[in-house]
Amino acid sequence: MKITEHIKNSNGKTLFSFEIIPPKKGNSIQELYNNIDPLMEFNPPFIDVTTSREEYVYIQKENGLLERKITRMRPGTVGICAAIKHKYNVDPVPHVLCGGFTKEETEYLLVDCHYLGIDNVMALRGDAMSHQKYFEPIEGGHEYASDLVEQIHDLNAGKYLHDVQESIDKTDFCVGVAGYPEKHLEAPSLQTDLKRLKEKVDAGADYIVTQMFFDNKKYFEFVEAAKNIGIHVPIIPGIKPLAVKRHLQLLPQVFRIDLPEELISEVEKCTTNQQIRQVGVEWAIQQSKELLAAGVPVLHYYSMGKSDNIREIASELF
Repeated sequence: MKITEHIKNSNGKTLFSFEIIPPKKGNSIQELYNNIDPLMEFNPPFIDVTTSREEYVYIQKENGLLERKITRMRPGTVGICAAIKHKYNVDPVPHVLCGGFTKEETEYLLVDCHYLGIDNVMALRGDAMSHQKYFEPIEGGHEYASDLVEQIHDLNAGKYLHDVQESIDKTDFCVGVAGYPEKHLEAPSLQTDLKRLKEKVDAGADYIVTQMFFDNKKYFEFVEAAKNIGIHVPIIPGIKPLAVKRHLQLLPQVFRIDLPEELISEVEKCTTNQQIRQVGVEWAIQQSKELLAAGVPVLHYYSMGKSDNIREIASELF
């Protein structure tokens, strides 16, 4: 079922969902199940599964020189989506990236998703590689997420890259995209970023999931600004509970987000990571309660492969 249908069928009730990351290659999927299982009591209608783009590794040769190879440390997104659909009867949402994929590879991936009965995809540009200052598409790949959305929309219409298929079994993907309440780190202004977001919606995006934020005012202002520019699809807030002290530096640096002074002050009072984790849980609970009261369509949590704090938060809400 499409995410938009889940939202419509909820009749105004806020839904619960979360995002997971595939295990590193060589690790068992059971660890992933162990973190999903405790969250199933909250009846998530969908689960997002991230996709990692390629990265470089250096392999030492017999002559002592290092050879640079491209690899993916966390492959298996579509396979994990199929496993989730089979095991939990929940709609999986694979993340589809511009970075690291040609248009042909993207088409093959989407065809595989269609065969598996996957109805939803999250279309993302993806990050720059570690050696790049700015994002660079690979040869034959998309530069912008709006182009990726357009390809998915074309496929829904039976338009493949190199031909048009007259078929009664066309794809019918529901397409999600990312939104940034505090603007994307590369955008020159929030208004410019909103224009880029509208381009994605105009290209065929059906709903938006936001980057994490810790101040609900930023989300509410973002939703209002989006409406004012003509964006009328559901905007789902993304929430991440702060867990360790280094998040005070890491999250603003990596994601270009602001942390409220009150939250910073509470974390700095803590002497252990366990105390910090509890501050993060309590902050996320209060955030979630306010968002629930505002009638957001879904509360979407970034679990980063761990479920204990997400379960503690959800237990207070659902």
